[in-house]
Amino acid sequence: MSEEDIQRELRRLTRRGFITGAVAAGVGFGAYKFLRTRPPEEGVAWPFRKMLRINESIARGYFSEHRLSPTFRRSDITAPRINGHQGLSPEVDAASWRITIEGAAAPISLTLDDVKSLPHHEQITELRCIEGWSVINKWTGVRLGDLIAKYPPPSPVSYVALETPGRGYYVGLDIDSALHPQTLLAWMINDQPLSWHHGAPLRLAIPVKYGIKNIKRIATIRYTNVRPADFWGERGYDWYAGH
Repeated sequence: MSEEDIQRELRRLTRRGFITGAVAAGVGFGAYKFLRTRPPEEGVAWPFRKMLRINESIARGYFSEHRLSPTFRRSDITAPRINGHQGLSPEVDAASWRITIEGAAAPISLTLDDVKSLPHHEQITELRCIEGWSVINKWTGVRLGDLIAKYPPPSPVSYVALETPGRGYYVGLDIDSALHPQTLLAWMINDQPLSWHHGAPLRLAIPVKYGIKNIKRIATIRYTNVRPADFWGERGYDWYAGH
């Protein structure tokens, strides 16, 4: 191939690359504009919300009370990691703390000792953050399912809502996730009482969900048949948040 032929081929490829790039950029901009102009649904454009619901349907499809999150050896335990302070202010004194259950036959207010009167469970499981990191911690607490059984709603419900004092942070769980045997109301982490940073005096440890569902400093549990609001679900994340 002569030098002139080489230059001609280079010009042809350059033109093709420019046209291809222009078309791709146009398609990308069009898609971006389309998404930006779609009406929002629960905090995000509806195409994104639809995709999140598809993800939820897949996760629900393989969820089972018999499908347990992996457990680990004591030697696998890692240092707890602080992953957000939403809903943690002000600091709460365990002696004066109360948890309220709404939606039962009558309003219920429990102390930490009341919660601790239920059978204790320990588990060493992985806490996975939606940002990609994970830690392995030992949790000590009671099953949320045992609490629900002791203080049940007057009729079956589909959801459980959990909130911090003043509703600074809140999550919603489908009832099957709430009743999962590894869903704990925990007051200890790695054999130590929870610190302020980790949600003292009582938090949720639910290894079948990402960390955004592991609410700290629970003040209210509410039974409902209306899908509860969810702090990060309202900010564009997956409401179900299962893995």
